[in-house]
Amino acid sequence: MAMDFSPDMIIELEKAQAARSAGNEGMARVCARRAAGIAARIFLISHGVQSHRLNSFEALQKLTILHELPRSLKEAAANLSLRVNEEFNLPVEIDLLLEAKKLIGGLS
Repeated sequence: MAMDFSPDMIIELEKAQAARSAGNEGMARVCARRAAGIAARIFLISHGVQSHRLNSFEALQKLTILHELPRSLKEAAANLSLRVNEEFNLPVEIDLLLEAKKLIGGLS
């Protein structure tokens, strides 16, 4: 079943790209996570998983444990779930906008 692209998801991806272009990488990460979280919830709901009340982080975490998902998508969901440190940096060098696009494309 193909996933419908939510207008909110597309808006968040556009906001992420605009934030990155403006040099605001923190906001780009936030918007990329929101977009991926929307995709995760749509995917989970379409597969019969109760996820209406999950926030983006929780929906992404749920994807990491789904047996039917390919490992690459589980890894993308896990990367999008990483917490920043006190300096607002990720613990590893990951492009969350690319990870969000990979996850959204893989789920659709």
